[in-house]
Amino acid sequence: MKVNPLLISLIALSLGACAAGDQFRGGVDALREPEVIQGAGQRPPGASPGTCWGKAVSPAVVETVTEQILLQPAEVTTDGRVLQPAIYKTETVQRIVKERRETWFEAPCQAQLTSEFISSVQRALAVRSIYRGRITGIMDSRTRAAIRRYQEPQGLNSGILALETARQLGLIAVARDAE
Repeated sequence: MKVNPLLISLIALSLGACAAGDQFRGGVDALREPEVIQGAGQRPPGASPGTCWGKAVSPAVVETVTEQILLQPAEVTTDGRVLQPAIYKTETVQRIVKERRETWFEAPCQAQLTSEFISSVQRALAVRSIYRGRITGIMDSRTRAAIRRYQEPQGLNSGILALETARQLGLIAVARDAE
């Protein structure tokens, strides 16, 4: 049996990609995830100086409806013969069902996102059966996907870790009122 060298090369490349799969799985979604906004750049009105923010954008939901509108009814004789069929006009209308929405949320600043902190995030999500990867200390696509799965039921569809989420996971101290 003669083996095609090109086929062998393709198989080798495929196996190499499978071995590196953990590193690249879900990579497209990770590329779409915006970074934390820090400093004097774009941030919500009234944000305290020195704070960092994330922004989740929910796209608008548009509904397209096509209707047949009767312009002229059919002319029908008494015995049921159609002299002239009805005339209709097709009309298509688009309606915004849900408006586009921007949600700002406070996030840990880049300086706080150390390898040790990210490892703690991964462990906290793993204990809750949300993160199923190795503890790497790297904010990769798997980690962002797990953060999104944790935050989504709370109304935040983002792979950026919210400060409130970090508090819920027990990773950042909760500010207490002075008594």
